[in-house]
Amino acid sequence: MSVTDSLLAFTFAAALLTLTPGLDTALILRTSVAEGGKKAVHAALGIDLGCFIWGALVAFGLGALLAMSELAYTALKWCGAAYLCWLGIQLLLRPRQHFSLQVEGDVRSSNWFLRGMLGNVLNPKMGVFYVSFLPQFIPVGHSPIVWTFLLVSIHVCLGTLWSLTLIVASGYATDVLKQPAVVKWMDRTTGAAFLLFAARLALSKR
Repeated sequence: MSVTDSLLAFTFAAALLTLTPGLDTALILRTSVAEGGKKAVHAALGIDLGCFIWGALVAFGLGALLAMSELAYTALKWCGAAYLCWLGIQLLLRPRQHFSLQVEGDVRSSNWFLRGMLGNVLNPKMGVFYVSFLPQFIPVGHSPIVWTFLLVSIHVCLGTLWSLTLIVASGYATDVLKQPAVVKWMDRTTGAAFLLFAARLALSKR
């Protein structure tokens, strides 16, 4: 896969992931509605920093792992494919019926930047997802560390744009995301995409 193909494929996948309602969306919407747009922006910036922290942890760990051996690469590839496949099947067979603005494990802090950052950093699923998702978009022969930060930066840019959109249209966005049909459609679409990427990762070569 060429550099351009990798960037385009990841941007599409990251955009789909960003648009699917999750913990970050819930935090942004709840903060915007209850506390105002300014504090919601602080929370969004905290979430962005959390992504970069996970990106740094994955970049250096992933870079070392991929440099170790072909066996390590193969093991990571199959574990990542299995994880994405499991996520995809769950979303296809058991899509959510509603989207809640309640954030599990919410950090009780008056600092909304800190709340957004810790809410992301303390979510281990984020790290597991990065480890399983990012390797398939790193072109052969390129630095895993550099490319991990590049891909995370793309994800953060998309997430920031989506957060600002949610903040500006918070009332309408909340009403739309409360509709069961919308939530189920997004979950199933994302699930199908995850299965495709799982197959792509499993068939990929170093």
